[in-house]
Amino acid sequence: MPYAGKDTQGHLLAEQLDGHLLGGGEILRGSTITPAGRAAMEAGELFPTQEYINTVLPYLSRDEFAGKPLILSSVGRWHGEEAGVLQACKQSGHPVRAVVFLNLKESVVYERWEVAQSAGGRDNRADDEKDKLAVRLAEFRDKTLPVIEYYRDQGLLIEIDASQHVIDVTRDIIDALNQISTK
Repeated sequence: MPYAGKDTQGHLLAEQLDGHLLGGGEILRGSTITPAGRAAMEAGELFPTQEYINTVLPYLSRDEFAGKPLILSSVGRWHGEEAGVLQACKQSGHPVRAVVFLNLKESVVYERWEVAQSAGGRDNRADDEKDKLAVRLAEFRDKTLPVIEYYRDQGLLIEIDASQHVIDVTRDIIDALNQISTK
């Protein structure tokens, strides 16, 4: 969900776990992509599935990630990509052990968006305009919620209340991951 703190928590987890954070959006924004892919991204829509897979998933096998935990942010969030992401992670030596869902009410998303607009600092992303935020939320409801249910059915989902303070969200994630690692 936009403004849930995915990248913030991803950076904190990567630091604490001596791992690497890979953000789907960050990879896409820094990659050469087709005009259709760029138009979808700038409109706040999710990236076309096949182009997404061809652009993002090869990153998982890069040498600098070998032997280190990977924290993936917004990778495999469109229904239909989840099985491919699980397979690519496994093939790259990074099997998925948990999927963290930072749950946030849409009203809080808009509150955080307003704060971010006042503060600046998100690099004037084209998908941060208010009308695009509505598209991003609709894309989340239509295309990402089924993915969350897929991971829940696989027994991989950890759901965290993202409306809490950053430190409390991190603590809850680490606690949940520790429970998994002791099973």
